[in-house]
Amino acid sequence: MSMEFIEALSEIEREKGIAKDVLIEAIEAALISSYKRNFNTAQNVRVDINRTTGLIKVYARKTVVEEVLDPRMEISLEAARGINPHYQLEDIAEIEVTPRDFGRIAAQTAKQVVTQRIREAERGLIYNAYVDKEQDIVTGIIQRVDQRNLYIDLGKVEAALPLTELMPTDKFKQGDRVKSYITKVENTSKGPQIILSRTHPGLLKRLFELEVPEIFDGTVEIRSVAREAGFRSKIAVHSRNDEVDPIGSCVGPKGVRVQTIVTELKGEKIDIVRWSDSVEEYVANALSPSKVLEVIVFEAEKMARVIVPDYQLSLAIGIKGQNARLAAKLTGWKIDIKSETQAEQEYGRPRTTSGAVMHQDSVTID
Repeated sequence: MSMEFIEALSEIEREKGIAKDVLIEAIEAALISSYKRNFNTAQNVRVDINRTTGLIKVYARKTVVEEVLDPRMEISLEAARGINPHYQLEDIAEIEVTPRDFGRIAAQTAKQVVTQRIREAERGLIYNAYVDKEQDIVTGIIQRVDQRNLYIDLGKVEAALPLTELMPTDKFKQGDRVKSYITKVENTSKGPQIILSRTHPGLLKRLFELEVPEIFDGTVEIRSVAREAGFRSKIAVHSRNDEVDPIGSCVGPKGVRVQTIVTELKGEKIDIVRWSDSVEEYVANALSPSKVLEVIVFEAEKMARVIVPDYQLSLAIGIKGQNARLAAKLTGWKIDIKSETQAEQEYGRPRTTSGAVMHQDSVTID
């Protein structure tokens, strides 16, 4: 080792942010193992690296005793005082045992330690950068594909997008740019592992935040999202400013804002509905694009009975129950949908104080 090596450590400290003392301590610890391995000794040793000159010395550490039983670990009081007259019984005496050719071993070991520490530090920086982006949206380039994942280059790190997290309408190839949602960031022995998704409801929410300034600045709030990725989604929005229309803000001039999101999601239909603290109104809005005549709320069961015109029944339920299912996910209420005729036959459609005729406020984007 030399002064040039110490200067190199100082340069690493400036560029990589790894403290020089931390590197030197790690090298000293590694050299202890190297010494014992290369010189086949079990004695207790200490390695010291001069922080200025880079000079390395190895010291055997032995306990001062009256009678030596193990010369590898012990030294007599007389021999110890020959080194330093101040040694007492039970003190630890240090005797320099630096081998002549230890410099070559030290240089090789130091290079390995520094390389490993730099790699660990870079992994740590990447992990810290992306752990704060968990539940956020990122854009990357597809590098390769295997039987389980798409591997996305995010710049300094490669992320995995499982094939199970792709939408049915997603068709990507190597080199394509893709927006994804970070679901998990883990620090593994192989470095940061970042897992992405294209099906998570959070992706829809983040896309609206990117495209709608009123959502980004907090004027319009996304209260709930329900999604069947690649097919249909519902998003409930609320404005904190009475003068700002939350649905209009999300749709944008000539529908440009929401259409950008629909394009990114490969044509996924999006129902934008107005959130309301009135359960009746909220449930009616959530069933968009179906018209709703009446909503009757059963608080104890957290269930809402919805009555729709006969010709709107299939629209309210949706293909394979999709519209009703998404509305229930969006509101958090069980929804029982009846046509006018069914309601008259089964319940006589009684007007109750818990029911209301609804004026709906929502829009559907194909």
